[in-house]
Amino acid sequence: MTSRRLSFDSAVATGRGDDGTTGLLFGGDRVRKDDPRTEAYGTLDEVVAALGMARAELRTKADDRVPPPSMAALADLILRLQRELFVAGAELATNPDARSKQRDGETRVSEAMVDSLDATLRDMEAAIELPREFVVPGETRVSAALELARTAVRRAERRTVTLATDDPAIAASPLMPYLNRLADLLWILARVAEQAEARESTAVRPQGRGVGDRTPSPERSQ
Repeated sequence: MTSRRLSFDSAVATGRGDDGTTGLLFGGDRVRKDDPRTEAYGTLDEVVAALGMARAELRTKADDRVPPPSMAALADLILRLQRELFVAGAELATNPDARSKQRDGETRVSEAMVDSLDATLRDMEAAIELPREFVVPGETRVSAALELARTAVRRAERRTVTLATDDPAIAASPLMPYLNRLADLLWILARVAEQAEARESTAVRPQGRGVGDRTPSPERSQ
């Protein structure tokens, strides 16, 4: 398929992707839209959108009533994560021949970003009661959106692992630890959202044991 000329002026559409290719940051050859690199950063775009759903729901709650302080802080944290994901996406979308142009924290994930996630994860986990067993998502709108984002992060992580097989720079980057830690954090944040609304996680088993004894779950065992 070849690109075709647009019949109107557009600030968004160029038609250059009509042939199934897309450009990378800092120029270079165009790549297929199903290239492993494109699959990886495209999945991160899904994560950002799912987090947007969670943040929008938190804004609605704030408009309807005064939310608990924990929920206001959660909205700020989600926005921070969305912005960080643009950094991760930029690293994946960079032309491999132009990596010298990347900058830590702007177009490349840094060790400091991973350390920050670690600290946030530690603080958030200490603030809640952990479920005793596997959890069925869907207790609240916010937690469901966070769980959706978590599963998309895991998919992005898998795509990145595939990409790293043939890309030593990605394999050596803090990017994969960042994605792994982010998925863990999003699972915790879903529990934060539930407990902020005084809701208890729904256990997989009908006679689930609620919260308290920290039995591992598949969401957090990766």
